[in-house]
Amino acid sequence: MLDIIKVIILGIVEGVTEWLPVSSTGHLILVGDLLSPNLSKQFMEMFNVVIQLGAIMAVVVLYFHKLNPFSPKKNKKQKLMTWQIWVKVLIACVPAGIIGVLFDDVIDKIFYRPGVVAIMLVVYGVLFIVIENRNVNQEVRVHSISQLNIQMLLWIGFFQMLALIPGTSRSGATIIGALIIGVSRSVAAEFTFFLAIPVMFGASFLKLLKFGLHFSGKEFGLLILGCLVSFGISVFAIKFLMQYIKNHDFKVFGWYRIVLGILIILSMLAKLIIG
Repeated sequence: MLDIIKVIILGIVEGVTEWLPVSSTGHLILVGDLLSPNLSKQFMEMFNVVIQLGAIMAVVVLYFHKLNPFSPKKNKKQKLMTWQIWVKVLIACVPAGIIGVLFDDVIDKIFYRPGVVAIMLVVYGVLFIVIENRNVNQEVRVHSISQLNIQMLLWIGFFQMLALIPGTSRSGATIIGALIIGVSRSVAAEFTFFLAIPVMFGASFLKLLKFGLHFSGKEFGLLILGCLVSFGISVFAIKFLMQYIKNHDFKVFGWYRIVLGILIILSMLAKLIIG
């Protein structure tokens, strides 16, 4: 029963933090360390990735019409535009896809630590504030996904690749990359949602293969529960973010990241001193 409650909490954390630019993986690592579920380390490493499938399904449901090139409600031109969105998504996913496949084990071994999460939270928090301050007097160049060219897509893809380091935030990194080149906040956020679909499906598939699909009945049930919770919470988180950025910038998330990162660092220092 206790593990069920802990998994529900992790599902809520994933659903909220996957789409807000505050690092879902970082929060799952930190909250997971605090909760200490009675589950193997290997299972929890897989769980923290595969639980994102629930969050991804929220994007699929909310944007199904926009992402469906076979919709009978679309004319020929609209269907072509939908295919162009998917091509652009796949192009932007190339950098993260290559590095993720080649160095997944190395990244897990080196970077999945609270200290790394704390540093990345602070670094990208500062970047959000700096870039938003710079953009006050900058003209928005890109108002729709159709305006993104190959150079822009690869630039955004490079930032998504950086998000393989926990604490960076996949949504946060790609949004920062997009804002730097003059993409509007709404387009940056929406394109980030679409990028997540192939990236997270791919990452989840890779983790499941490495785990070997050797689930106990309890583990399988907890994994499904976590995905369902993250799906439900993600629907609200996505709607909240898209409504929020209509009238606000991303600086509040930058300050949140900085404060959280500093608190984690202070907590680690306190443990070293006391221990």
